[in-house]
Amino acid sequence: QVQLVESGGGLVQVGGPLRLSCVVSGRTFSTYAMGWSRQAPGKEREFVAVIGGSGGTTDYADAVKGRFTISRDNAKNTVYLQMNSLKPEDAAVYYCNARPGPLMVGRSPYGYWGQGAQVTVSS
Repeated sequence: QVQLVESGGGLVQVGGPLRLSCVVSGRTFSTYAMGWSRQAPGKEREFVAVIGGSGGTTDYADAVKGRFTISRDNAKNTVYLQMNSLKPEDAAVYYCNARPGPLMVGRSPYGYWGQGAQVTVSS
């Protein structure tokens, strides 16, 4: 069973940065494409970013492109989401997602999920 644990959420001011981390259990981390999704109150969960197993392929939702960066450290079984220039509309619970298959970098997440990390953006 794959387990994902997010950390790094919190309160940040508009325009500020925040970095989320997600540690994944198991020894086959590089065989998973990793993604981040988010869900704001009253809204459906939406795709944010994804990275391939080797880290060479990434994709972002249009709403975060140029502000967010997804990266991974396969030696540490960890995926990161660096969020810069945060806006009020970025406030949400952010979920880490592990997709079996290193090339599964589409915008429809599936697979295993973490418990979520709350991100609050204050103006």
